[in-house]
Amino acid sequence: MSVKRLFAFKGTLSNATIQHRLKYIVAAALAALIFYLAALNRQWAHLDGVFRFETSHHPSPPATPNNHTIHRLAQDAQIHFKQLLGKRATTLEQAASRYRERRGRHPPPGFETWFAAAQQSDAVVVEDFFDRIYHDIHPFWAIEPARLRRMIKDEQHYIRVRDGKAWFVSDHLELRQPWVQRWTELVQEMMPHLPDLDMILNVMDETRVLVPWEEMNEYVAKEQRQRHIFHPSDAIAEYTKYQDEPTDHDEPAIKVKWIGGEEHQYWDHYRVTCPPETPGRNVSSLEKLGRPPIYPTQPMPFTRNGFIQNFTASSNPCLQPHLRGMHGTFIESVSMSTTHSLFPIFGGCKLPGNNEILIPAGMILDSYDLFSGGDSHGGDWSTKKDSLVWRGVASGGRHKEDNWWGFQRLRFIQMMNGTTVSLLEAGGDAAPSFVLPELEEYQAEAQKNGSLGEWVSSFSDAAFVAFECFPRQEDGHCSYLDPYMELRDSIHMKDQYDYKFLPDIDGNSYSGRFRAFMRSTSLVLKSTIYAEWHDDRLIPWVHFVPFDNTFIDIYAILEYYLNGHDDEAYRIAEEGREWSEKVMRREDMKLYVWRLLLEYARVMDPSRDRLAFVNDLRD
Repeated sequence: MSVKRLFAFKGTLSNATIQHRLKYIVAAALAALIFYLAALNRQWAHLDGVFRFETSHHPSPPATPNNHTIHRLAQDAQIHFKQLLGKRATTLEQAASRYRERRGRHPPPGFETWFAAAQQSDAVVVEDFFDRIYHDIHPFWAIEPARLRRMIKDEQHYIRVRDGKAWFVSDHLELRQPWVQRWTELVQEMMPHLPDLDMILNVMDETRVLVPWEEMNEYVAKEQRQRHIFHPSDAIAEYTKYQDEPTDHDEPAIKVKWIGGEEHQYWDHYRVTCPPETPGRNVSSLEKLGRPPIYPTQPMPFTRNGFIQNFTASSNPCLQPHLRGMHGTFIESVSMSTTHSLFPIFGGCKLPGNNEILIPAGMILDSYDLFSGGDSHGGDWSTKKDSLVWRGVASGGRHKEDNWWGFQRLRFIQMMNGTTVSLLEAGGDAAPSFVLPELEEYQAEAQKNGSLGEWVSSFSDAAFVAFECFPRQEDGHCSYLDPYMELRDSIHMKDQYDYKFLPDIDGNSYSGRFRAFMRSTSLVLKSTIYAEWHDDRLIPWVHFVPFDNTFIDIYAILEYYLNGHDDEAYRIAEEGREWSEKVMRREDMKLYVWRLLLEYARVMDPSRDRLAFVNDLRD
């Protein structure tokens, strides 16, 4: 009914009556809008079966408006997550179309079989979730396939695929054998759907390939110029078979130069990967490590009011040269064997500047319950301790008497020891590894009241079970650490799930417990400088809580969740658990590697410029 007809009743209506009826119309419209938005919200709640937190059985949020930065970061992250879910492909035609739109190429041959397997396993196929594959593979398009094959010709430790079968080849089977066995088993699950290939493996903890930024920039630019969506009639659907038998025309293998040495100053090798304009590019390794380490004097540009807004940037050492004195990877790594040449080698993690090709880490493929907790994922949130727990070894590199205070795990344990914090508050020299936050945004109320140590003691249970000092000492202790910390008994992973807060911190490289933490019913707090295969499918502040690699924000984050925002912690813990069971399953790892290897086989193929899946475009 129009407004004109609404008022076309007997006689002439007074202005007061008209105003009254206008108010009624506005009120009715607002009610309809509210009903529509509520219905839309319910629709989002069940989109693609993704879990949405409900508070009917849990404490309600504070009645006052929540303007805290953490709350607003979580709200923004939810919006971003919902936008990603809206891109889910449910048909082969959708998946192929979105591939072409995002990648500038046709999908590789075998794409249809891969997508059918994804549908069969109820995988969430969002093209953005596979961005890491193309970040890793694209530079190799700038190198001729024949040269790439010569580069891997004589390498050790690789998985070989021939005629629909896969097996592991190595001259040193005892070296990291459990890892390579797990990787080989995963590839074997894809048989017989993979083309012939040789997949070189990094069996070290440390990441290895560091191509200078200028050179990598040229590779990336060349790949972008080569992108082309050609006519379907020009497509080739079959990969070229490998010729394993040498011929008279074969070129010799190209030997990769691996750089080692005893100094292990990885930062000086790493910084050449930084863009010229970044702070880390022209800063050398520290000749002497300050005590305590040097912190940045203001919040970093990837933060909002001090809390991490861009998790990718927060993991980038090029933007944070102070990390060369605050992370064991750069102070003194356990071992080092690196190259500055682009080389196709697969590994379970890497720094943002590294050029390995990422696959799921062998450790997370293992069923060993030390890193998984077995079948247990923890009880109901309401039954958990309002506490934080961490157990592990003091890994992260070769810490010694003259550098230990710069190592990330040693700093975290000191920061989570209430007695240490109390002594520091009193002006003592109990904490060489850290300083108390000076910036307002990072100061908990307990710190302002001079009782930070007492507060930390009330919720923290963090300790080492082994020191791993260098050189090792027979009794398992480190004489230089004994005045500052003590070893405690280990806590099995399944028992750690009885605590609400599970921090995850780098060791020698990535942390092997992250996936298990994500699958638990506890809240994961994550700090890292390493990239892994799953990064594009997890959203910080939706599925886990990020914190800075200096750990300067950890007190403020814990205060927020412990002081009146338990419901928000519960929401992230539950959404993280539900989502990890949808996108971090073994099936998802298999699908990721399967698609990666189709792309890898194509870039290594002499006919790669015409290899493509185009059946969806043909009549």
